[in-house]
Amino acid sequence: MRGRDIMNLDTNKKMGLFALSAVALLVLPFVVGGALGNSWVRIVDFALLYVMLALGLNIVVGFAGLLDLGFIAFYAIGAYTYALLSSPHFDIHWLFFLTIPLGAAFASLGGVLLGTPVLRLKGDYLAIVTLGFGEIVRIFMNNLNSPVNITNGPQGVNLIDPIHVGGVSLGQTIELFGVSFHSVYLYYYLFLALTIAVVIMVWRLQHSRIGRAWVALREDDIAAAAMGINIRNIKLLAFGLGALSGGVAGGLFASFQGFVSPESFSLLESIMILAMIVLGGMGHIPGVILGAVVLTIAPEILRDVIGPLQMKTFGRMLIDPENARMLLFGLAMVVMMLVRPEGMWPSKRRKAEFQHVKDEAAAQKG
Repeated sequence: MRGRDIMNLDTNKKMGLFALSAVALLVLPFVVGGALGNSWVRIVDFALLYVMLALGLNIVVGFAGLLDLGFIAFYAIGAYTYALLSSPHFDIHWLFFLTIPLGAAFASLGGVLLGTPVLRLKGDYLAIVTLGFGEIVRIFMNNLNSPVNITNGPQGVNLIDPIHVGGVSLGQTIELFGVSFHSVYLYYYLFLALTIAVVIMVWRLQHSRIGRAWVALREDDIAAAAMGINIRNIKLLAFGLGALSGGVAGGLFASFQGFVSPESFSLLESIMILAMIVLGGMGHIPGVILGAVVLTIAPEILRDVIGPLQMKTFGRMLIDPENARMLLFGLAMVVMMLVRPEGMWPSKRRKAEFQHVKDEAAAQKG
């Protein structure tokens, strides 16, 4: 078989796989909803939101190598921007194609403002400062209810407007061609479209000159500066573009949930998003997507299994299902880090790096 025929065969396989994936994603909410109920379609919707968040944080941590523990702050900025501009709180009801981009712009500006004073920091010091930034934003949202009530404090903002597309509200069930589309189905398709857009954006960035500069920065910032890379601008771009994705996801979350409060943006959320990147495969877009989906859905499966399993085995609850779920979840993460530290789906480069380390350790023992 000639080389050109082999290339055509590979292209046909890729196109076939792409078509099957597209069909699977289009029918997924109906399959999940029919088998498990609309509550699980809602979980799938949240999985798509976490994919956006993980891809945004992957720009900062996976590509540029900057440890950010306050990424949830940008999620909060996007969510509160949408909530305040599309709710009865200020009696403002702007359309989503204004509020979502505005929230993303504010989040990106927040990323640049965070990145500016920490340009000389890295490692643990950078992690501590970004962690503090995330907590500062959450505390601000919690306390900006006096003397002027801006965020409604710990009570949060409710009755947030759902997204309207072409005069159709995504917050209600609609019927199209004889098929009923529940609200969670409509949001699924919107989230899917925007997630694909974020994936394309991140993929293009990774394979651009900026992406290569991020890799150089991650590997050795001194060598990158010696090669003529503007370290300051590259770091600020990483923080700003990563925060952009977080702001979009935050606005979508506010419209989907209909309510936001500071409790939704705790430190644990930042750690969870970081865990998605590390466990999925840092710096590898498919791995990050896999990590986000698994770490969103797996805890919900454990939640449904642990309680009934205890009742069936012992006849009573020995451990609170929520505590047991987090215990098993944490244990699985520890085992994963010991068995496969490079992640579930690492890039070829990262996999080779870890294999090299293992070979060196084995040679030293031998």
